[in-house]
Amino acid sequence: MSDELALNDGKFEPAVAPAETAAPAPADKWRARAHSIWKEIAGIFWLILAVLGFHSFIAKPFYIPSESMLPGLEVGDQLVVAKYAYGWSFISPTLPNPVAMWRDLVQHKPQESWGVQLPFTHGRLFGRMPDRGDVVIVTPPGRNTDYIKRVIGLPGDRIEVRNGVLFINNVPVKRGPLHYVDLPDYGGVALTGQEYGTTCDIPGGLQGPAGKHFCRLPLVRETLPNGRSFETVDLSRASPGSDPNYYEGDNYGPRTVPPGHVFLMGDNRERSADSRIALDQGGLGGPVPWEYIGGRAEFITFSKNGKATWNPLTWWGGLRSGRAGTSLHPARDK
Repeated sequence: MSDELALNDGKFEPAVAPAETAAPAPADKWRARAHSIWKEIAGIFWLILAVLGFHSFIAKPFYIPSESMLPGLEVGDQLVVAKYAYGWSFISPTLPNPVAMWRDLVQHKPQESWGVQLPFTHGRLFGRMPDRGDVVIVTPPGRNTDYIKRVIGLPGDRIEVRNGVLFINNVPVKRGPLHYVDLPDYGGVALTGQEYGTTCDIPGGLQGPAGKHFCRLPLVRETLPNGRSFETVDLSRASPGSDPNYYEGDNYGPRTVPPGHVFLMGDNRERSADSRIALDQGGLGGPVPWEYIGGRAEFITFSKNGKATWNPLTWWGGLRSGRAGTSLHPARDK
């Protein structure tokens, strides 16, 4: 007899049918569903936290809403701001304000910002002072909104503007010859005769036939003491014989930048609420403590010309060509 038959003893054991699985109780179904929902909520929470952390400490997008940095930055430009460039201060964290969002989106009550600002704290973590010529975002003291300006003066500098000419430490900055650039969609919208006064409202600025207007901007290239150069819009120089006090900010100072402060100006000199303009007039109220600097502008990602609507077919035509990837670091004069 084989070993197999000996072990089985010649008897056949029928297979036992498995018992049927009992249906889960309603309470178990509810717990499983609640667990699944909680996992989804936790996943969304960690995703939001990661995005806010990236915006707070690495980089964030920024949209150009005004003409104060023409010609380098046009209305509708979308750019990247490096939050780590100068270290981090109380102004760095991106903290959403649900109440402001609700009032703005649901109640249609415009809010200054959708974010919460932390109380002012002196100093910066791993901080360093910006370089002269850097383009930075800044929050005016007492406000909760971001401006974008250029660093002109550093601690100890003596800043003065005489009839539109910038002086740093009693020396006028190097200025090139007057020249012009034509913008077909100044202000983020296509120019028409009816829009004169709200877009290209500069002397002799509106050019071209009806329906094909463009804005002709007078430019002067400036070079700072460290050799960094950039274009500025100089409306006063383009209008000889005009009142030298007509453009606010064309005469300012002299004023010495205090320690731990920077002096900021817009490239569109006569259309910029910057360190030359008082806080109650929408400006920065003089040199700004470096804690209010939120980051350094790096490059343009894309630019909208204001022609796009909710219709997806208009989106491609609403983009300006040739703007994506443009560096916002000023060139050095050779």
